[in-house]
Amino acid sequence: MSAAETRKPIIVLVRPQLGENIGKAARAMLNFGLVELRLVEPRDGWPNPSAGPAAAGADIVLEKAQVYATTAEAVADCAHVYATTVRKRGVTKPVVTPEEASREIAEAHGRSAILFGPERSGLETEDVALARAILTVPINPEFGSLNLAQAVILCAYEWSKHEELVQPPQEDLLPPAPQGELDGLIGHLERLLEPKGYFLPEARAEATRRTLRGVLTKPGWNHLEVRTLRGVLSSLEREPKS
Repeated sequence: MSAAETRKPIIVLVRPQLGENIGKAARAMLNFGLVELRLVEPRDGWPNPSAGPAAAGADIVLEKAQVYATTAEAVADCAHVYATTVRKRGVTKPVVTPEEASREIAEAHGRSAILFGPERSGLETEDVALARAILTVPINPEFGSLNLAQAVILCAYEWSKHEELVQPPQEDLLPPAPQGELDGLIGHLERLLEPKGYFLPEARAEATRRTLRGVLTKPGWNHLEVRTLRGVLSSLEREPKS
């Protein structure tokens, strides 16, 4: 495993209950470049046929997933362990947000793991006791329930800020049209508006023209957009067909 791969946090699902949730968590991981998944005592065994469809193509994560009998075994090679929980467990540990944890992981030496508990009950006290810190999300105190995949994606997204993930190519943008083309558009529109009395009264004509120019200048039309608008005006200018 390369140094870049060992730098990434391991996602550990402790006693996950539903195969669908494991699949959704795998999908969330791969969305943000994480591929190492460890499972502790999955309730319905492993592999689970329900995980594949829910992973929506994140098969590499499921194929590489490792199963452990205990949480301690799952994190035995990790120097930095974070336990996700919103409940007070009577355990005195540093409390960090996903943003803070991802920054610490990016700067740390040694492997890091993030623990996620069962869907219904969350991590047990003995699981949290293995962690160096508690990872919690600032969340509505009146509704603090996150599903498993949501919790994973929050942490994975924060981690991705420290990775050079390839972004979708940005659509090529054409430069703004030359001033002459824009003046042609404005003049064309003014010629159509003049006979309709748009610039009356005469005392307000110059102010109205300036306002119109400001409206048409603000968008920064490119030459294709100017040409399209000129085509629209030309259509309006023509006599209707009989």
